[in-house]
Amino acid sequence: MWSLKIRMWLTTAILFAIIYAVISAISYSLGIGNFYFYLILSFVMIFIQYMIGPKIVEWSMRVRYLKEGENPGLESMIKTLAETARIPTPRIGIAQIAIPNAFAFGRTMKDGRICVTEGILNLLNEDELKAVLGHEMSHIKNRDVLTITLLSVIPLILYRIAWQFLFYGRSRDRSGGNAALLGLAAFIFYFVTNLLVLYASRVREYFADKGSVDMGNNPSALASALYKLVYGSARMPKEALKDVEGMKAFFANDPSKAISDLKELRGLDLDKSGTISSDELSVLQSRKISLSFGDKLMELLSTHPNMLKRIKRLSYWGKA
Repeated sequence: MWSLKIRMWLTTAILFAIIYAVISAISYSLGIGNFYFYLILSFVMIFIQYMIGPKIVEWSMRVRYLKEGENPGLESMIKTLAETARIPTPRIGIAQIAIPNAFAFGRTMKDGRICVTEGILNLLNEDELKAVLGHEMSHIKNRDVLTITLLSVIPLILYRIAWQFLFYGRSRDRSGGNAALLGLAAFIFYFVTNLLVLYASRVREYFADKGSVDMGNNPSALASALYKLVYGSARMPKEALKDVEGMKAFFANDPSKAISDLKELRGLDLDKSGTISSDELSVLQSRKISLSFGDKLMELLSTHPNMLKRIKRLSYWGKA
C-alpha cells in the first residue's frame, strides 16, 4: 500500500514541478505580459468545471437518486460500508443505463455520491456487489475525484499555453521562432503530463481495490465482480458503449476494453463457473504475466490498469 502512496505523491510532485518550470521559463523569456491572464483564465474554467461537474455527471449518466426505503438492501449495504470506512453515508443513485457498472463522484466526502447502473443489479450476487461498492466507497474516502481534478488542471494549462504560442504568438513575432519553440515545448509537456495524469488515474484504481479489501470484502468477490462486469460490457451493443465514452474514467472498469479484457480473464476461470474463486486467484499469483507491446501501449493510454495485472494484485492482497 505504501508503494502506491509513494507513486501517487511522486507523480503529483513531478506534475507540479513541470508546470512550475514551464511557467518560470515563459515568464523569464517573454516577461509577464498577458501570460498570467491565460493562466488565471485556465484556473477559472477548471473551477467552473469543478463546481458544475456533479451536474454534468448526473445528466450524462441519467442518475436518479433513491428515496429513503426505496431499495433497503442497497441502502443498508452502502450505509454499512460507510460506517466501516468512517465517512458520511453517500447519496445513492441509480444510473438509468444498461451497461453493468458502478461509479462514485462528488466534490468532497460530505458531497459523495455512489451510483449503480440498472445493468449491474441483476448481474452480481450480494458479495460481489458489496465488493464493487467498497471500491467506489474508497474513491470517496481517498478524495480521488478532487485529486484527479486538480492534477487534470496541469495538462489543460499546458495545452492552452501551446495553443497560445503556436497559433497566436507568431502573429506578434515576425520570425515566430521564440513563440513556436515555446509552443512546441508546451505541447510536448502537455503530452507528457497527460500520460502522468492517466498513470495517477490507474494508481487510484489500485488504491480503491485495496480499500475494498480493507473493508472486509473478499478479493475473489471483487475479482469475480470485475470479471462479470467485463463480460456484461462485452455483450453490450457498440452504441451503448459510445454513449458513456466520456464518462468511462468514473467506472470500476473500462467498458471500451471489455472484449480484450474478456479474452485475458477467461483463462482465470478454470472451472468455467463464471466466477473467480480464491483457489483460482492463488493459481494466478504463481503465474508470470507477460504483456504484449500492444497491451502495454493500451494501458499507457488508459484510465484503468490492465485487468490481468489488477486481478493479480488482488491475489496478493487476498493472501495478506
